[in-house]
Amino acid sequence: MVYNFILKLISQKMEKKMFHNFLFDVAKCKGTYTMQSRESDCIKYIQETVGDHKVLMLVSGGVDSTVCAALLHKALRTDQVLALHIDNGFMRHNESQHVEESLSKLGVNLKVINVSHSFYTGSTTVPDKSSKSQRRKTASLNVTTDPEEKRNIIGDIFMKVANDVITELNLKPEDVYLGQGTLRPDLIESASDLASAKANAIKTHHNDTELVRELRKQGRVVEPLKDFHKDEVRSIGNDLGLPQELVQRHPFPGPGLAIRVICAGEPHMERNFAETSATLRIIIDFCNAIKRPHALLQRVKSSTTSEEQEILLEISKSSHHGATLLPIKTVGVQGDCRTYSYVAALSSNEDPNWENLMTLAKLIPRICHNINRVVYIFGGLVEHPLSDVTPTFLTANVLSILRYADNIAHNILQSTGYNRNISQMPIVMLPLHFDRDPMASDPSCQRSLAIRTFITADFMTGVPATPGKQLPIDVIAKMVTELKKVPGISRVMYDLTSKPPGTTEWE
Repeated sequence: MVYNFILKLISQKMEKKMFHNFLFDVAKCKGTYTMQSRESDCIKYIQETVGDHKVLMLVSGGVDSTVCAALLHKALRTDQVLALHIDNGFMRHNESQHVEESLSKLGVNLKVINVSHSFYTGSTTVPDKSSKSQRRKTASLNVTTDPEEKRNIIGDIFMKVANDVITELNLKPEDVYLGQGTLRPDLIESASDLASAKANAIKTHHNDTELVRELRKQGRVVEPLKDFHKDEVRSIGNDLGLPQELVQRHPFPGPGLAIRVICAGEPHMERNFAETSATLRIIIDFCNAIKRPHALLQRVKSSTTSEEQEILLEISKSSHHGATLLPIKTVGVQGDCRTYSYVAALSSNEDPNWENLMTLAKLIPRICHNINRVVYIFGGLVEHPLSDVTPTFLTANVLSILRYADNIAHNILQSTGYNRNISQMPIVMLPLHFDRDPMASDPSCQRSLAIRTFITADFMTGVPATPGKQLPIDVIAKMVTELKKVPGISRVMYDLTSKPPGTTEWE
């Protein structure tokens, strides 16, 4: 039976009493659904699923796979658990060494292999968009620009490497189960049947590719955390006695730095680029735009309330911002649907008013549906539009620069003690070279970096850290100063986007 319960305006004390009465007296709940009981359910599930078979546990070093490995270690005999860390070449600075040292303290015997070349040059097959029944082979990963294809290639190569390890150990594939720290948000965003039969795929997680789904159908995948969210996994990690440095670590995606490089060989400038750019300028310069009648102005007005128009009026009167539509696209989410849209970049010669910038970041994607992400660019007003990109692919040089930059930013966050304020902080590399006079015909040869702070409880929704509130302005300024010193970096940006409309990662 389904109960509908609507809470009226009552005191907090009465609210708790009413909830208690409803749950235990009306709905007849027992109060036995606790994190401890769920941990016991995980142990029971593992034992019943695996039996006397072995489990190859893929360990990334993040909290999800670490907690999963600890549960397997607790539920099964030592000789049943084969923990494997695959260094795919997209790891953070000293990541693999850190993973090995951390898990050895838990008594987990970890096998570490470096197969970065297999990932760089690997490919897979994906559905052919021109034919529902046919598949096509992708290009190798190191020249692939499509974010979904990048994710599919990486996920499938993980599976191929795991199968190679099983063969090297003289084990039969049918006798070995695959262990993964899959969480419910992973399944939701990948549109897995385990979470939703109707949702659209936002992005394919490496632990939910077609190869993994085929293994699930065969009953050969062990995922004790598949119904959990991140905060619940951390709670289990605490109960299991895992070190706080592991439990509270910022998440790091399975594809690693590969999805933090916006790869491009040419600019994304579709037919709607010029119109979207013009609409963006109207929003930012609203106080002057309303003096000049324009068809796009009417579109802006029809997409906003009178209160929101007043806000735009006040912001544009009080501050002068430049607005640049970037010739790249990033992944976002709207409702249950995936978006792949432009990025709007704001800049100014004045000190940023972060409250105003956050307000603009909320309004712009609502007015311009072709935009799903808004950033602020440090370093003064951007004077010249961008119409080209620096060719950028997953090469060793590009990855080493991003790895270096990522390490700089996270060391600053850690040393200042504000890492606990932030749930995640990807540093993203963009193929964009600013401050070039179009008349000079200077080639695009530098790249830029974006700081993407993210605060969330469950990673289904979230907000960026507001400078001056969750993260001090001087900490951000220090990051920007140091990141600007990285060789080959043109500008540094700050991501202002909530989820939705943006996703946590840019790809």
